[in-house]
Amino acid sequence: MNWYVEVLKKYAEFGGRAHRTEYWMFVLFNIIIAFAISIVERVVGSPGVLGALYSLAVLVPGIAVGVRRLHDTDRSGLWLLVAFVPIVGFFILLYFMVQDSQPGPNQYGPNPKGM
Repeated sequence: MNWYVEVLKKYAEFGGRAHRTEYWMFVLFNIIIAFAISIVERVVGSPGVLGALYSLAVLVPGIAVGVRRLHDTDRSGLWLLVAFVPIVGFFILLYFMVQDSQPGPNQYGPNPKGM
């Protein structure tokens, strides 16, 4: 849960690097929270307003941690746009996100593993 909160604290910080654990824990907790919200909304009979609000709330932090994750692999944050390429874009981005950090400092900052 600390990883999730740390990403939210860095709400709109697009500079720097984020290692795999930070990124994937944020993704995991987003999935768990979204699933829980959808269950609650189905039980209550809500039209999905709470889920939409949650999605909007984590949109900017999600993009920011994705950009920092790409920086960790020494890629520009603009690579997030490859997700808009149907089917293939998802797999390319997934490949980038599961790669290990670039060892040592790069143009985006020091390696977060060493911190």
